[in-house]
Amino acid sequence: MPAPVFGLAPPWLLSSRGTPVADALVLSHPEQFERLRIACPEAAPTAVLAGDPCFDRMLAARPRRERFRRALGVRPGQRLVVLNSTWNSESLFGDGTEVPGDGWCGGDVVAALLARVADEFPVDEYRFAAVLHPNIWHGHGPGQIRAWLDRARRGGLALIDPLTGWRQALLAADAVIGDHGSVTYYAAALGTPVLLGAVPLHALDPDAPISAFMREAPRLDPDASLAAQIDELIRCHRPLPGPAGFTTSVPGESAARLRKLFYSMMGAPEPSRPATLEPLPLPGYEAGTVTVPLRVLTRVLGPEEVAVSRWAGQRSGPGPDHGGELHVAVHEDTREVDSLELADVIFRDGEPDDPRFGSPSLWTAEVLRRHRGCSVAAYVTGPSECVVRVRGEEPLRMRAVPDDDTAEVSGADPAAYASALHSWLAADGREAVTARARPARAMADGLVLRTGDQLHRIRVDPLTPTDPAG
Repeated sequence: MPAPVFGLAPPWLLSSRGTPVADALVLSHPEQFERLRIACPEAAPTAVLAGDPCFDRMLAARPRRERFRRALGVRPGQRLVVLNSTWNSESLFGDGTEVPGDGWCGGDVVAALLARVADEFPVDEYRFAAVLHPNIWHGHGPGQIRAWLDRARRGGLALIDPLTGWRQALLAADAVIGDHGSVTYYAAALGTPVLLGAVPLHALDPDAPISAFMREAPRLDPDASLAAQIDELIRCHRPLPGPAGFTTSVPGESAARLRKLFYSMMGAPEPSRPATLEPLPLPGYEAGTVTVPLRVLTRVLGPEEVAVSRWAGQRSGPGPDHGGELHVAVHEDTREVDSLELADVIFRDGEPDDPRFGSPSLWTAEVLRRHRGCSVAAYVTGPSECVVRVRGEEPLRMRAVPDDDTAEVSGADPAAYASALHSWLAADGREAVTARARPARAMADGLVLRTGDQLHRIRVDPLTPTDPAG
């Protein structure tokens, strides 16, 4: 005998006397009524088709997608990948097992994924966020969840509030790695590319639309490159029609239908004003500052153009066979304090007039004096500028500039500017020697920074004594 369908079977819908526990059972699609009628005919008379207010709020908030992305610290040109897990043992965050015929299920996939994320995805090209079911938070406790994800968070992972922030994260996402939970299905309904990391088909109603989706959606291959799978997923994405069609049969109508139901149950007349839903709030800003040591691969592509790729992983990473040079960049507030003595570039972020650091000019001088192996110190003063000091030189201001009057200013992390400058100064050739002597004059035309397929034009100026930031 098949297991009872979660939410549509007598154990959830009938009292001990065999009568419905609810006066009205709200459904979002007629398909659910048919399954209800078969699984629990006693509750079928209570069914009311009233749509999905959760999905309606997401549909209404779609025009604010870019704001949600900025709130999550996603820079122009970056891709946001959301890791989502429901709460049982066969979920993405569970400790599940290999199920014959179902494929890979659970096995604490999130822990394995996060290590690969740090090793495979450059932090300037990808931003990651985790949406975990509230039962995971309550079952293990917020402290334990944050402890398990501590290094990932210091590597830039955004840990999304399980009640108030997950809808906004889905709207902001470029791709989702998920399981059989409703959040993954909502992502697919929005048309977002979805890669399944856990597929426990045996635990689902075979006639439910989510089962069909689980059978059709692409699955994560644990033995293949994760970065390559995400790139292919986004490039080849074609939305499956099932999730959008079955999430609700009356999109945009849930507020009116639910209010009509509630007032009829109270025996009161409805208000004359239109029924509306509360808009999704704009989350607080989360910068995604990376404080774990960064492995940086740089390549000088031209007289004033440098490609920079930075990883937060612990593997040795790319080597000289990639045609570039490796160095280490470390945030001053890193927990791995020993890495500061090995860093070629040390950086931090803050207000330019923060009295605790004196000034960006004083801070950069202090860092180079304290850490003798460091070549460049960078104080990030804003989303597109920083103050940089090369050992033995006067401080410089580096700031992104648009290509023309109509272009948007670069979205690259200003700490990457310092790595580009370090690479350019260390390059062989006459230009590099000149630059060491007088870097500001040698770079009168600025620097072009490449992160992935994004180009960022960086202006380089001396930081004069009269400059307010100095």
